[in-house]
Amino acid sequence: MKVLFVCLGNICRSPSAEGVFREMSDVDTDSAGTAGWHVGKPPYGPMQEAAKRRGYDFSDLRARQFTAADFDRFDLIIGMDGSNIEDIEALRPSGNNTPVRRFTDYAPERGMSEVPDPYYTRDFDGALDLIEDCARGLKAAIS
Repeated sequence: MKVLFVCLGNICRSPSAEGVFREMSDVDTDSAGTAGWHVGKPPYGPMQEAAKRRGYDFSDLRARQFTAADFDRFDLIIGMDGSNIEDIEALRPSGNNTPVRRFTDYAPERGMSEVPDPYYTRDFDGALDLIEDCARGLKAAIS
């Protein structure tokens, strides 16, 4: 199984989801952004600091932009919010049926429809709390 996590810039939510999930499972993971502003850059410093306090290190990750080819490279694509899902679906090749899901679908008990972007909210720990819950739910769903 290969899972791709997608957010807007690929510097906060999706690399965090990738980093957390790769610690929880042996699934092949990657992350990408729907926008290309940060291509080649590491995850956002304050996000990395919050993650390191919890024992996660994803400093090796670098931002990349989501492409239509990702539909063929991954078995499951996970978006962090509705806008991400719309942008992902806009690139779906005709006839492709790779599932695209919202990350919060894997933690319905949280009652959240999206993972808020900590780049704007500044709530890095809150984002990580939600990401960890969603990652546990995703692991259970694909196990």
